[in-house]
Amino acid sequence: AVLVAPRERVQEVKKIVQKLKKAKRTEAETSPRVYRPWGSYETVALADRFQVKRIIVKPGQKLSLQMHHHRAEHWIVVSGTARVHCGEKNFLLTEDQSTYIPLGHTHRLENPGKVPLELIEVQSGAYLGEDDIVRFDDVYGRTPAKT
Repeated sequence: AVLVAPRERVQEVKKIVQKLKKAKRTEAETSPRVYRPWGSYETVALADRFQVKRIIVKPGQKLSLQMHHHRAEHWIVVSGTARVHCGEKNFLLTEDQSTYIPLGHTHRLENPGKVPLELIEVQSGAYLGEDDIVRFDDVYGRTPAKT
């Protein structure tokens, strides 16, 4: 959101935040863009059984090897090159290519290139929360799954 206001009234933004909290709006607590060690993502659309995210992965970075119990994912590369690990398969995707990550499959996304990787992720399933991520390997030291 962008706030345009006279300088002497900018402190009134607190009142706006209070109204958002009272209405239980997520904008009061979260930023549209979430930063991670590997890059960032932002939610573009969200409904009961789907979520659309714009993901940017920095050159040479990768997400954790992970899986989800409650959602599947579709990845569409907008720019850059993606190295995808899905189950036993490893392959590259370039601009205008896509892949499907079935529910319950281990997967990882990497940017092997020298430019940022940008993709659209469509998640679908019964539960879309970030706490559905089960990590098996993570180069950033986030807790892997317990065996």
